[in-house]
Amino acid sequence: MGAMRYVQLSQDDLKNIRELYEGVISNASHGLFFKEGSIIGIGIASVAIADRPTYFETCKRLLVEKDWVKDISFGEKQVVAEGSIESVPGNDKNEQTCHRLRGIIRKIYETYLNQKVYCKETECASVTSSRCVFEIGTMEMWK
Repeated sequence: MGAMRYVQLSQDDLKNIRELYEGVISNASHGLFFKEGSIIGIGIASVAIADRPTYFETCKRLLVEKDWVKDISFGEKQVVAEGSIESVPGNDKNEQTCHRLRGIIRKIYETYLNQKVYCKETECASVTSSRCVFEIGTMEMWK
C-alpha cells in the first residue's frame, strides 16, 4: 500500500451530499452520516490514544486541523463545538445537521472509556444556536 492520500470536501459539498441523500432516503441518511463519522472518529481516536494524558487535547487538535470544527471542548458529559463544518445556519428545515460530528465524538469517547457511549446533539448551529452541543453518556445511564 502506498502513502496515505487525502481529499478535501467543502462545506457546500457536505451540504449538497446531505441534501442528495435526504432527498433519496429521507432521515434514514442521518444514520449513515453518523456511521461515517464513527469511522472517521476511529482514526482520530487511534492517533490520540497513543498518549492517554493528552488524549482530548490531541482529538481537539486533529478536529481543528482537519477543519471539522473551529473549536471544540470535551467535558465529562458534554461536548461544545464552535464552527462545525456540517452546520448550515438558517437552514430551511430547522433540524440538526451535525450527524458525522456526532459519530466522531461518540467514537472518541468510546475509545477513551473503552465502553459503548450515547451521544446526542442537544443544540445545533443549524437551528437556533451559535454552537453545537452534544450530550455524552454511557449506555448504562440511558437504560
